[in-house]
Amino acid sequence: MRILHTSDWHVGKVLKGQSRAEEHKQVLANVIEIAVAERPDLVIVAGDLYETAAPTAEATRLVTRALTALRRTGADVVAIGGNHDNGAALDALRPWAEAAGITLRGSVRENPAEHVIDGVTRDGERWQLAALPFLSQRYAVRAVEMYDLTAAEATQTYADHLGRVLTRLTEGFAEPDRVHLVTAHLTVVGASTGGGERDAHTVLGYAVPASVFPGTAHYVALGHLHRAQRVNGPCPVRYSGSPIAVDFGEQENVPSVTLVEVTARTAAQVREVPVAAAVPLRTVRGTLAQLAEATPPPGWLRVYVREQPRAGLREEVQELLPRALEIRIDPELVPAPGSGARTAQRAGRSPRQLFADYLDSRGHDDEGVRELFDELFEEVDR
Repeated sequence: MRILHTSDWHVGKVLKGQSRAEEHKQVLANVIEIAVAERPDLVIVAGDLYETAAPTAEATRLVTRALTALRRTGADVVAIGGNHDNGAALDALRPWAEAAGITLRGSVRENPAEHVIDGVTRDGERWQLAALPFLSQRYAVRAVEMYDLTAAEATQTYADHLGRVLTRLTEGFAEPDRVHLVTAHLTVVGASTGGGERDAHTVLGYAVPASVFPGTAHYVALGHLHRAQRVNGPCPVRYSGSPIAVDFGEQENVPSVTLVEVTARTAAQVREVPVAAAVPLRTVRGTLAQLAEATPPPGWLRVYVREQPRAGLREEVQELLPRALEIRIDPELVPAPGSGARTAQRAGRSPRQLFADYLDSRGHDDEGVRELFDELFEEVDR
């Protein structure tokens, strides 16, 4: 059995005001090309198809067309909701998906059997997939209650809840001569974040140990963390990572999808396939003179300018580097709080004086900025 595992598409992402719709078209076209070349029996999309819970019509059209194209390669396609997705909205697409031969699971349903999907490959290999969409802490409690667990069990931690739900979904994994698979959208303890994830859903009690997965699983296909990586566990556990760098914190990641070959009797063999269409994100540093002389790297840029702040600096950098989406003063030039600067005392001081003290504390001596503040303050204070 051959599996193509992908996740965290984040279609609809806007990076520092820059739409990435065209990039996403190219990236997903590349993923489809890989599926055509590799001929997987099953494609798993492990959550975060969209960037927001209210995707635009354009984003919805792109995702549904990509899923349809993946299905047309002859593979079974299963997609689950992530923390960025609207689970109920994905479930509303289920009639369309089922007509197209695609399995969508946006949110946890009352009947656990709905999250256990059975199939057979072209060569007759039987498989079963437990598909668990993202669960918030609130709905994790609701899920365990739906699955008839005791009151004592329902007061335990998020990791306990997830473990019990997965135990229920994978209770049929003891059957021999069948490939047993799990897909989920969550954070596993010990895994490395990619740099662009939503922090509240990767920390603060949301991390679970790999022991929540059964040792009888042949492969666990995870989404949520944007860096492709293997996680130590009782069975093969892996994040496919995002096929597109979502934010500048992910510039060192290699966008890819994961290909898995496995049978009921043999261990999973895993390899990464790069997604070459992804536009890289890069960080450059230097003075204006250095930036003017250097050849900028390809892709979208984050620029750390080694100049003292002044009016018009951003525009000067933007003129030199039109693909700069984020421009900041180099953190090494920003003085530490209270280091050689006068601390503004609020008592008895005017807004103009306080603003002047702030500029002094930041090493900003541009008189034009002070004059502009005076004009704006006088306008709003009339």
